[in-house]
Amino acid sequence: MKALTIGSATVDIIATIASEDIERMTLQNSDTAFLLMQPGRKVDARSITTHTGGGAVNAAVSLRRLGYDVSALVKLGNDHNSEKVLSRLEEEGIDGSAVSICPTEATAVSVMIAAHDKNAAIFTHRGANGFLAEDDIGKEKFEGCDLVYITNLSNRSAELFPEICRRAKSAGAFVSANPGILQLTQRTKPLFDSLQYVDFFSCNFEEARALVPALVDHTGWERHTAPHPDHEDRVLEIEGFKLSLADYFQRMHSLGPSHIGVTDGINGSYLSKDGETHFTPSVPVEVAATAGAGDAFASTLTACLVLGEPVDKAMLLAAQNAASVVAQVDAQSGLLTLDALKARIG
Repeated sequence: MKALTIGSATVDIIATIASEDIERMTLQNSDTAFLLMQPGRKVDARSITTHTGGGAVNAAVSLRRLGYDVSALVKLGNDHNSEKVLSRLEEEGIDGSAVSICPTEATAVSVMIAAHDKNAAIFTHRGANGFLAEDDIGKEKFEGCDLVYITNLSNRSAELFPEICRRAKSAGAFVSANPGILQLTQRTKPLFDSLQYVDFFSCNFEEARALVPALVDHTGWERHTAPHPDHEDRVLEIEGFKLSLADYFQRMHSLGPSHIGVTDGINGSYLSKDGETHFTPSVPVEVAATAGAGDAFASTLTACLVLGEPVDKAMLLAAQNAASVVAQVDAQSGLLTLDALKARIG
């Protein structure tokens, strides 16, 4: 099976800080928490490591280990960090012929600070990630692909999302989209219009919640679906808007995708396929870092569905891969082969 991943590539610098060495403040009337750093103070880190990351690279590594023949379509700067990304792709056996170089922008870099619950605070410079151009997404890049997996697109690159979806579907691929928060909140019209070409749309619970106001406005205020009896406590509520998870799924299905996924961290994950809701709990694990868990789950679930695995089994396999990833500091070391995942679920 041949797959193409499209989106971001970064160099990730990850600092792991002991909980007692950095303060965390949680607001009493909100779930929001903040890491507090004293200006001018040098904080000892348990470790500072450098890795390759970004949604498209994480997904490419995931799909390659699951047995796919994978190409990554990303944009890098003309710098040493691009060499690190290209070397990583080669190391994993991922085709880098679709990689392009931006002469004016640096390769994207993220700095992550992991402490307390290991849900990292992330500083990011998107750099070349935001500068995909029409020439970078030629139709030949999609030829022969069984699966096209589209991750977060930023800045100018996000403007190409509709055309990427059209070209992927025209090539006969199963199209999976896992957009970023800015696409979901600032580029909703082209996003909704493009969903007719998407087979699987996925995001996390907070991203789905952020999408609700635009989704209600786009699909109609008068529509309402009763809560699903098994998941009636899961409600997407924001700024006076309130949708049951079942209502969210139905509205999203009406725009085109046959598969709608929502991940919710330790609370488990949901997949609606043709209107039927499936749920899988998260796998208990000692968390080293949470970055990359969503990429691991969505890419594994997509890969297994395309390979013909039953939905419930595919979700179990995806949950195992996500758990394996969060047990490691970086987003790729924990990614497992399909055989290893199947051995975990028995």
